[in-house]
Amino acid sequence: MGRVNVRLDDLPLRADLRGLTPYGAPQAALPVALNVNENTHPVPQDVADDIMDSVALALREVNRYPDREFTELRQGFADYLGHGLTAENIWAANGSNEVLQHILQAFAGPGRTAFGFAPTYSMYPLLTRGVGATWIAGTRDVDFTVTPESAAEQVSEAAPDVVFLCSPNNPTGTPVPLDVIEAVYDAAPGIVIVDEAYYEFAPSGERSALTLLPGRERLIVSRTMSKAFAFAGARVGYLAADPAIVDALRLVRLPYHLSALTQAAASAALRHAPTMLRMVDEIVAQRDRISATVEALGYRPYESWSNFVLFGGVDDPRTVWQGLYDRGVLIRDVGIPHHLRVSAGTEEETTAFLDALASLGSAT
Repeated sequence: MGRVNVRLDDLPLRADLRGLTPYGAPQAALPVALNVNENTHPVPQDVADDIMDSVALALREVNRYPDREFTELRQGFADYLGHGLTAENIWAANGSNEVLQHILQAFAGPGRTAFGFAPTYSMYPLLTRGVGATWIAGTRDVDFTVTPESAAEQVSEAAPDVVFLCSPNNPTGTPVPLDVIEAVYDAAPGIVIVDEAYYEFAPSGERSALTLLPGRERLIVSRTMSKAFAFAGARVGYLAADPAIVDALRLVRLPYHLSALTQAAASAALRHAPTMLRMVDEIVAQRDRISATVEALGYRPYESWSNFVLFGGVDDPRTVWQGLYDRGVLIRDVGIPHHLRVSAGTEEETTAFLDALASLGSAT
């Protein structure tokens, strides 16, 4: 039977989804890909061997449904996070995006709103609209920070059902101080999510929002294994919150949503957390090297507690992006005028990016 080609607009799509574009970044087989904030260091071989052994064991019973409550994995996350958390405080899903989707399914939806300070992670509005809720964008200062006073005022005025605080923020890399989180929580009538996807790259000793959880039953701290744990391809995200929040998420999750193979792989990786996290120091060193060098070239790097650097002062981002592309280096135009973002790679990848950028001439 021949194919019938129709346009998206010809389908009975939900009205609120018309005109939207799916999330995604350019994918190209270039020698140096520094555009999606991946951990460019591979999983160490001894850890990979243990993960493969664990997955092989799980395969022996793959004819059975997995542990619906992923008990061992939740305990592993609780042990890793510390702060007196138990398995009852933990939830996990296929990537932090699914974790956030579960939260929105439970606490947002039609007739409700979600709020974030723009620019921020572009999946937040997409996930919000996907559950039929309305996205409200707040504002940041010119340096992409937000003060407790401004944050509380904006949240109080919007009165959203869900607030997203990305800390450190993507795509800017800037931290969200704990006093801002406290001010937002006090002003918000609903759920407050602190997305700490890049927390492991913050300066040593900086307090996590996990320290704010006691006594704040509407506060959620989400994390991911994609970044510091070099597990982007495994798709594992998780959160810590009051056990009542976890009960609410059980209402919306699909049955057996975490496969036995995913649970086995993630649990094995967590057993090697110190080894997996050793690469963080190297990534931070390359991040700081990027910041220093792009500043020397006349650009403006922003303070970053993540594994990437946003830099401004780019007269023509498209031309610079294309120039780097032509030299085998892929970075990200995140849509902020006169800015580009680059992930911190290995020493060799970082050198390739900096050399390519320098070959295009300085910003001044």
